[in-house]
Amino acid sequence: MSSNMTEKTSAAAAVYVQTNESENKVITFRRSIDGSLEDIGGTDTGGAGSATPHLPSQGSVVLTSDGAHLLVTNAASNDVSLLAVAKDAVVLLQVVGSGGETPRSIAEHEGLVYVLNTGTPSLAGFRLVAGRLDPIEGSTRVLATDADPAQVGFSPDGSTLVVTERGTDAIVTRSVAADGLLGEPTARPSVGPTPYGFAFAGADTLVVTEAFGAMKGKAAASSYALQNGTVAPVSASVGNGRSEICWAVVSKDARFAFTTNFADGAVSRYAIGAGGALALEDATAGIAIDGETGLRDEDISSDGRFLYAIDADSRSIFGWEVGSGGSLTSIGSWNGLPVTVAGLAAS
Repeated sequence: MSSNMTEKTSAAAAVYVQTNESENKVITFRRSIDGSLEDIGGTDTGGAGSATPHLPSQGSVVLTSDGAHLLVTNAASNDVSLLAVAKDAVVLLQVVGSGGETPRSIAEHEGLVYVLNTGTPSLAGFRLVAGRLDPIEGSTRVLATDADPAQVGFSPDGSTLVVTERGTDAIVTRSVAADGLLGEPTARPSVGPTPYGFAFAGADTLVVTEAFGAMKGKAAASSYALQNGTVAPVSASVGNGRSEICWAVVSKDARFAFTTNFADGAVSRYAIGAGGALALEDATAGIAIDGETGLRDEDISSDGRFLYAIDADSRSIFGWEVGSGGSLTSIGSWNGLPVTVAGLAAS
């Protein structure tokens, strides 16, 4: 285990969600050794959420790689909140303009931060230094007007920034220079339509969900190899027979990808094989409320033991214990969230 991961686990074992209300808040849930959660209160972000259900993105709440800070988008006030993570609380340090309109996703790698703005689609860069986010001069990059971007994220080594574009059905990569500035975009057509959330497995395997335009029973995921700053397909559109797959996380051992299906309440498990090959193992590895809408943002605890997902329509967090073979065993649910809830990060 890395020193960063040790610091992250010892600082706090918790789950964080943003309410996405007009007066946005972060609710902190203390995590017990058995994975159960306890609501220990909300903290104002100092910004405004969209105040509507189902923020259409992945990565609106992100823990920094060292576990010391939480980054939260405020979609309606066009800013980002930086909060310090303490043992049983988060403390607001700063609210800074997102560099655009309607920020919905954030990526961080060793203090370099990029915000995905979706109003007029763009990227804006920041440095996290001494508890402050400082804008990087000249870092703004404008995306295609019809991009409808869903997520921004760094490759594990920080050399490449990835954006999924639902509107253009593309996966767009940009190189990241030492000064934090981005290179020119390389767009790779998504194997399946409506690429949404993604996660990396190991150094160079990218797993991307495909919502297939919300067509019933057409949800799928694909895997790609990251090579020289661009992506090449490995496994194409591996369907799970479910609907509206949108969010993805990868197990700590990089052997499994877990995806949530918004339209029918299921978590699907995919096995990640040699070279990044993707195979569906269990379309219903975990069930929140079978056949009901609402299951969305998810994350895995820093020790790899627990998977948590928001079900906005039931205003709940559902939790599962992750077995050594990728099995998911329910550990309960915790309700009382606002229907606007969006974004989840686990430590």
